[in-house]
Amino acid sequence: MIISQPCVRSCAARQTIACGSENGAGRRPERRYNLGRRILGIPLVQQYRVARYILGRKLRGVKRYPLVLMLEPLFQCNLACAGCGKIDYPKDILQQRLSVEAALSAVEECGAPMVSIPGGEPLIHKEMPQIVAGIVAQKRFVYLCTNAILLAKHIHEYQPSPYLTFSIHLDGNRERHDESVCQEGVFDKAVAAIRLARSKGFRVTINCTLFQQENPDDVAAFFDLAMGLGVEGIMVSPGYSYQHAPRQDVFLGRNASKSLFREIFKRGRKRGTRWTFNHSALFLDFLAGNQAYQCTPWSTPTYNIFGWQRPCYLLTGEGYAQSFRSLMQETEWERYGVGRNPLCNNCMAHCGYEGTAVDDAFAHPLKALWRSIRGPRLTGPMAPDLPLVYEEPALQAPAPSEVKIPLSEVRSAANREGRRVSGA
Repeated sequence: MIISQPCVRSCAARQTIACGSENGAGRRPERRYNLGRRILGIPLVQQYRVARYILGRKLRGVKRYPLVLMLEPLFQCNLACAGCGKIDYPKDILQQRLSVEAALSAVEECGAPMVSIPGGEPLIHKEMPQIVAGIVAQKRFVYLCTNAILLAKHIHEYQPSPYLTFSIHLDGNRERHDESVCQEGVFDKAVAAIRLARSKGFRVTINCTLFQQENPDDVAAFFDLAMGLGVEGIMVSPGYSYQHAPRQDVFLGRNASKSLFREIFKRGRKRGTRWTFNHSALFLDFLAGNQAYQCTPWSTPTYNIFGWQRPCYLLTGEGYAQSFRSLMQETEWERYGVGRNPLCNNCMAHCGYEGTAVDDAFAHPLKALWRSIRGPRLTGPMAPDLPLVYEEPALQAPAPSEVKIPLSEVRSAANREGRRVSGA
């Protein structure tokens, strides 16, 4: 098992419990498990290292620990997707980069066994090969998220490794994906890049974000296509309603998300299709509306040019911590999650809930095993939503025009922290 993070629009990494398969020639053997007519493949080295890490924290009684570090080395991108809330910064911010030293220091400070590198577009960063090589040298699993436009140009700068996976952003078939990223021709470039990376022996997954007006038949057909490309797994999540996103009419509500996933999974089950998901069985069951999970944002901490972002990868404007210890010990975690904060109520992203599903699996192994065998329940009543516990208007969500990053404050925090940030 691994946790991967995903890409929210143009590569926001989906940090998850990823279960990957390695089918390339010369690759080491894997275990494959039938999950209700879907298959999860788990590379043995990844399964062992992540399980050992989690068990070690459990045995020591650690309540909160990171599973995947979301490492954002830059915000600049070569696309401007309709649902992206990560690139709406002034030019001087978009041109900043994390240095190799700062990135590797954050990885070591966090200690998570998996690192997801979203953006922006990470391949724009000139020192990305050195950052990836440094993380691989620490024997941590890296998911390098990319829209793949630049992958053919830079692929020679990377070496195939069990610890490195290219996570390619694809939101659907050609028409759907190009509409999603607001540019024609990107789907074809991504598919060509997937084939190129697989031919060179790299591990490859796709990350897919679902939005309003998705057709379950089209999504199921896309999953078939993705598996036909030879990727080892699919990461999928409902889009988070970023306040800074250019369009606000594309995001799914919570109940709509659950219904959509049930319909997609029904089509796969009816056709006997085998899809490989880079998710735990209980997270898939959560997407289908059968688990009343609360978010565990500390499972996927975020580090970027501003510092350690509170409380999670998706919420911006909540401030930054000067160190990882400060993030974990001083963040008011009880203020965040479904029913606790209106900004969180529609979120079902794996960067918040895959960690919850993993924790549930360790607490209830028979339940997890049963769901792994049977797959998500696709009929019957859904689990009730968690109750609202915040008081209006104390935590009233601000209007999109009022959501701003306090740049003066984060610059001061970054200066106090002493992190070196290199220029573009």
